[in-house]
Amino acid sequence: MSSIPTSSAAATTAPLTTPSAAGAPGQRYRSKTLAAWLGLLGGPLGLHRFYLGGLGDPWGWCYPLPTILGLWGLHRMDLLGQDDHLAWVLMPLLGLAIATAMLQTILIGLTPDERWHARHNPTLVGRADAPEAGWPAVIAVMLALVLGAGVLMATIAFSGQRYFEYQVEEALKISQ
Repeated sequence: MSSIPTSSAAATTAPLTTPSAAGAPGQRYRSKTLAAWLGLLGGPLGLHRFYLGGLGDPWGWCYPLPTILGLWGLHRMDLLGQDDHLAWVLMPLLGLAIATAMLQTILIGLTPDERWHARHNPTLVGRADAPEAGWPAVIAVMLALVLGAGVLMATIAFSGQRYFEYQVEEALKISQ
């Protein structure tokens, strides 16, 4: 007699390490905690999007370009000083890329586990042994909130200050 169970209940309680545990063959398990931490640490480069959607994710490719341009603006500001107009335009791109990545990290981390599994791990829906995100995802959300809010406020303050300074300079040129 064989010791292999033949009931359908055994198929629904298969360990998560099997190749088909996350869905169709070839579909891998996607961790909400890992996605949140990738968004926090590598979000401006789109690492969280590539983790969830693969390299074919078009939204993932929207992150590296503004990040690189913003870093170039930061480098120009360091080399040429605050009077470099191109750096004024490029630096806010970095701030917006970071703030957008932090917002997505918050959304990833606050997604309920059932909804997360329904979207990214369909065969885990309703299973008692489906993993829960827990505190590591909550900590990533808290750090993303602090970092994202700080970067967004700094970006708005920098952009506003540079805009009004430019307006004053142009007004002085006209009045002379």
